[in-house]
This record gives sequence, structure tokens and C-alpha cells, in this order.
Amino acid sequence: MKLTDDLKKNIEIIEKNLNVGNTFDMLARIVDLHNTKFYLYYLDGFIKDTNLEYVRRDMYNLKKEDFNSIKSANELIEKALSSIEASTDDDVDSLVKAVLSGQTIMLGPWKEAIVLDFRTYPARGIDEPNKEKVLRGAHDGFVETIVFNTALIRRRIRDPHLVFEMHSIGSISKTDVAVGYISDKIKPDELKKINDMIENLNIKSLTLGDQSFVESINSKSWVTPFPKIRYTERPDVAAAQLVEGSIIIIIDNTPSILILPTTVFSFLQSVDDYYLPVLTGNYLKLIRIVVLIANLFLTPVYVLLTDNPSWLMNFAGGFFSFLLPKDSYNIPIFFQFIIGEFAIDGLKLASLNTPDSLGTSLSIIGGLILGDYAVQTGWFTPQTILYMAIVALTSFVQPSVELSYAFKFTRLILLLLTGIFGALGFIAGIIINTIIIATTKTITGDSYLYPLIPFDRRKLLKLIFRWKKEVDNK
Repeated sequence: MKLTDDLKKNIEIIEKNLNVGNTFDMLARIVDLHNTKFYLYYLDGFIKDTNLEYVRRDMYNLKKEDFNSIKSANELIEKALSSIEASTDDDVDSLVKAVLSGQTIMLGPWKEAIVLDFRTYPARGIDEPNKEKVLRGAHDGFVETIVFNTALIRRRIRDPHLVFEMHSIGSISKTDVAVGYISDKIKPDELKKINDMIENLNIKSLTLGDQSFVESINSKSWVTPFPKIRYTERPDVAAAQLVEGSIIIIIDNTPSILILPTTVFSFLQSVDDYYLPVLTGNYLKLIRIVVLIANLFLTPVYVLLTDNPSWLMNFAGGFFSFLLPKDSYNIPIFFQFIIGEFAIDGLKLASLNTPDSLGTSLSIIGGLILGDYAVQTGWFTPQTILYMAIVALTSFVQPSVELSYAFKFTRLILLLLTGIFGALGFIAGIIINTIIIATTKTITGDSYLYPLIPFDRRKLLKLIFRWKKEVDNK
């Protein structure tokens, strides 16, 4: 629907679509200039009153003869308004969306309305994210305002090829979503696939921000536990990924930036590795890989060894026999680990809702008293408590919560099959988990194991190891 030459009709259309008079925060103001009325519509809380005062001042300073010479909304912007961010629009839907997004529209005697951008969103400080703290490096983080987030990236990448394409998602929420990339670094086919996914989304709202978006574009592959999108709240990480040729998605009202396409090897990297010397960074990467492998196989291998104690007794002259449980227990070892997996998740959920003042005390109760009681009553062996504690702690060597739970689910599959079927179950579990990860595809439909499958030696080494930064001498 378009505006008409009839101001009264335009006012009726706009006020009906904006529900003026029925909601307290939708405001309408009139500026009477030389017997010609202008109607301003805006949302309370999105603009500063002083900005509107500047508009009124500009218009009231306009002499009558100068005003009479103005024949269009564009001429009024050029000759009277000092506002930098001003434009015209005659589409009713666009005008309504502009107001609901925090902008101000002004209706006058012409069939075009003036759109003024005075938005000042409520926002918190750019504090460092708790989940991605670093020892050295920048200590700023993304916030819930999309414009601030793009500015944080622009501070780090001053390249004209850096592009942010804006989309609007949700028939109700109309959430702003920006797709960011460096035009001469990305693969055009990947960008096209992602833009097509966004354009074809048919949802009412992004009520849960990034998670609603991810579930919408990844609805057909919810069975696989492995994450297909990497999250970050650090501007330096997002900037580094852009330079590497990745695509980022910034969603308004959420501080988490989406990085895609993402393979499983992308999660092996941490920003701390690049803020430290090359040797130290590679050492930390190696430790991370070893710990993640141990996190996956520690408990299933222990169950396999306890079911076959002769393996340890006959290996190295029985030197490793101390690993076998000495105390009596009433519950099978593999079932102890299953209980432990669920108990740890229960304690995590409890800690999320625990007040900070009580957190330390309850941690002591949960970790010492409950653990000691479980051993004394024969529920758990000391070895079970030790290995479950190692598993719980090693899940935090990489920042992705989604990947931690992916490892948990694969470990549970391996643990159950090993406990029920022994060595054959252990082998079957490895095969099943391999098939799951091998059949998983990225958001763009590529191999989740790239650059291992298909094999790209240079890319694989670059992901696993950090090399001395190349210097451009041009």
C-alpha cells in the first residue's frame, strides 16, 4: 500500500497500522508550521527527546517564503532539516516497520513521508564474555545491539570489501539479521546457499534469537549431535574468521555471532592460541586435542578393562593392575558411569540457578559430601569418581557447549555398547560414532570432516598447528 496525496487519509492509515492510542509507548506529535501541520510518529524509549527538539527547531526557523517554495519531502530535508540520517518513503509497510524498529516518521502535505533515524537503543557495556575470557588480548565483547556489533568488527577490519547484508526475519518479530563477509575472501556458492536459506525462512519470530535462527535453517538434521555452527561473543574471533573466508551472521538482540560454514576441526582452535607465542600456542592445541580424545574414550576404555582384568594383569608384568578397583561395589562399573553422566548434568543445572553467595558452599557439598557418601555406601568406586571428575573438567578445554554435549552423547553410545557387549560393543560403538560424524554435513552441504575428508594437507595442518604468520611484503 502506498501513501496518497490526501494527508488525512494517510494519517488514518498510519495510525491504524501503528495502533496509535491503544498502546502507551506509541507517540504522535504535531508540528504546526505556517498553518501546515506535520505529524510525527515514534516509539517512546528508542529516541532522545533532544533529537526531536532539533527537528522542531529546524522547522520553526524556516521562514514562510522559504517554506512556500518547498514542493516535496526531499526538498524539506535538503533545505530545512539538519538531521544527517533522513530519507523519504511512500510505502506504508516500510514506514510501519521503520517506526517499530525505533525510527521516526513525519507525514506532511506530500505523498511521501520523511523517515528520521534517531535510534538510541538501550544497551549494556561491551564487557568481555565470561565464556571466552583470555589471558592476553582484547577484552571487549559483542552486545545485543546489531549496530554496535558491526562497529566492533569494523574497528578491526578497515577493508572496503567487508560487507554486511541486512535481512528481516519473522512475520511478527521482524528481527534484523546481518550477513557479514569479505567479498574477495569468500566462496560465492557458499554465500548464495546461506542467503537462499535466509530468504526462504518462513517463521513468525526469532523469540530465542540465535537458537531460533539455527533451528530454522537446520531443521532437517536435528538428529546429529554435532554442532554445525560455531558461536562467539568475541569481536577479534569474528574478525579473524572473516579474514579466513568465513561468513558471520549477526542477529539483533543477541550477543552471540554465528560463524559458518563450520567443520569439526574449527572447534579445535582457541583465541588464546594466537595471543601466545607460536610454540606455546601449538602446545596448547596439542593438549586440547589429546584431552578431547581422552574425554571421549576414558570411561568406555576403563569399563572394557574392568570387564577384562586379565589384559592389565598380563600387560607389562601387571604394572597397571593398580587401575583395577580394589574396593567392593554393588553397581556395575559401566552403570556407575551412566549415573555419573546424568548426575553431573544435574549438578550443572543446579549451579545455574544457585545464587553466587551460595555457589561455593553447595559445590563443596556436592563434590565432597555426596562423592564420599557414594563411595562409602558402595554405589561408586573411587576410580569412578576420579574418572567422571576428569571427564567433567576436560569438557571445558574448548569453549563450545554444543560440542561438549556432542562428545557426551557419543561417549554414552560407546559406554552403553561396551558395558553390554564388551569388546565387540566397543568396536561397534566406534563404528557407529564414525558413521554419525562422517555422514554429518555442514550448513552449506559440505563434508563435516573437511579438510580431512576430502583431504587437504595444507588446510589441515593450518587448522591443527599454528605456523609463523605470513608477511605480505608488497
